Amino acid sequence: MSEPRKTAIVTGASQGIGAGLVKALLERGYNVVANSRNVTQSSEVVASDHVALVDGDIGQSATAARIVDMAMSRFKSIDVLVNNAGIFFSKPFTDYTADDIKLLLSTNIEGFLYITQLSIRQMLAQQTGGSIVTITAAMACNPIRSVPASVPMVTKGGLEIITQHLAMEYAKDGIRVNAVAPGVVYTPMHKETPQEVMESLSPMGRPSTVKDISDAVLFLTDAATVTGDILYVDGGAHIGGW
Repeated sequence: MSEPRKTAIVTGASQGIGAGLVKALLERGYNVVANSRNVTQSSEVVASDHVALVDGDIGQSATAARIVDMAMSRFKSIDVLVNNAGIFFSKPFTDYTADDIKLLLSTNIEGFLYITQLSIRQMLAQQTGGSIVTITAAMACNPIRSVPASVPMVTKGGLEIITQHLAMEYAKDGIRVNAVAPGVVYTPMHKETPQEVMESLSPMGRPSTVKDISDAVLFLTDAATVTGDILYVDGGAHIGGW
């Protein structure tokens, strides 16, 4: 008798890295609950027997509750959470407005906290452990003078810190908490960015692909004794200047 399929939640799932993660997890044999503000309108992620879609702003606690309810009603467990939802925009520090700050905190911080709290609560009830992987950013520890992004990196750096604290807090429960820190990645967000600009942001001169990021997430999901790790997928950008 085969084991039941495990269930993964992916936020920010309608395109780019999120959509790639949904595909990769499906190919690995997971059920997936995919969320974004308008994921039901996505051309890259489609509902099926093994994919459930939940529209909504992940920065709202009610959205997190609906995602968890969907996972439990459709698939009966939560085994993996990938916190992929996030926003980023670059401007000089003194130009960030109060509305900018509220938006960054809502999506990047509250969007992590509510769904992660509920997912850990369910994992603890299941008593079978679990994996949480959060997408952060290599720039959090390696500023780039030509890309002023201090305020977004406050949020991304905070996600790295809480990743390590939660890893220690729940290690005895078998709940592993890790992060993937991409550098520049070929996604729809950068479709208008010239190739030479993209390449200049990687020491290797090779921006990452969506598959590079999803491969890293799958590695951390499978790595039974890896927790509290920040896995950089950035062509070496976090090492220093270039």
